[in-house]
Amino acid sequence: MTTTVSKLHLAVIKGQQQQTWAAGDYAMVGTTLLIISERLCEAVDLRAGQQVLDVATGHGNTALAAARRFSTVVGVDYVPALLERAWERASVERLPVSFQHGDAEALPFPDAAFDVVLSTLGVMFAPNHEQTAQELLRVCRPGGKIGLANWTPQGFIGELFRVIAKHVPPKVQLAPASLWGTEAYLGQLFGHEISDLRAIRRNFVFRYPSPQHWVEFFREYYGPMSRAFAALDYTGQAVLTVDLLALIARYNRSGDATMVVPGEYLEAVATRAG
Repeated sequence: MTTTVSKLHLAVIKGQQQQTWAAGDYAMVGTTLLIISERLCEAVDLRAGQQVLDVATGHGNTALAAARRFSTVVGVDYVPALLERAWERASVERLPVSFQHGDAEALPFPDAAFDVVLSTLGVMFAPNHEQTAQELLRVCRPGGKIGLANWTPQGFIGELFRVIAKHVPPKVQLAPASLWGTEAYLGQLFGHEISDLRAIRRNFVFRYPSPQHWVEFFREYYGPMSRAFAALDYTGQAVLTVDLLALIARYNRSGDATMVVPGEYLEAVATRAG
């Protein structure tokens, strides 16, 4: 589906995405997801001294996790506000991470520059999936690893995206971001340029004081949710809230007034063909 959209439309979409992820304060949400980054670094079996690139680093979760393992790390993202938060965190933790502005579809690095290329809940949102996959492959050395963590289509966040799209339909139809959360799709994207692909489904558990608190928290801080509510009138916002609470009710396993919801994601490690 991506290839049917013109380059001009993709550029417009990308600009809109930058505004979306700059809305709210994703760092507030992302900080709660840190365990996903730590697990991913273990999955790729990071070694001290390796050259590591974290693509769509956001506020730096995975870049910082890699730096804690004494790798040499660069984090790249196209949202300046998030990069500022990443620099702040690296400074506080006294971790020598380099962050720079860059696009996942046109990474500002030479071929085969990195031993390990990572992305946690990041590159899956780039509009041109095929181009993004080619860039991940291009900057990874032969025999190097590409480690990804992506929400699955059938999981809680995959369903969240569908609920939002029902209320605020996208102006241009693209391949769903959650396709990156399926092993078959990753195999299709990387093709013969990888020699091995290992994937496992994991759960990140959203633990919040209540379902209502989660909705309010994500409405304030999570860009896609914040923009969706802003696009609706009062009645539309109320209906969206009802649908979100119904979605949570289907997944919530707390047994009390709190929210304990497993969010499925795919942890995948691909080896670049030599």
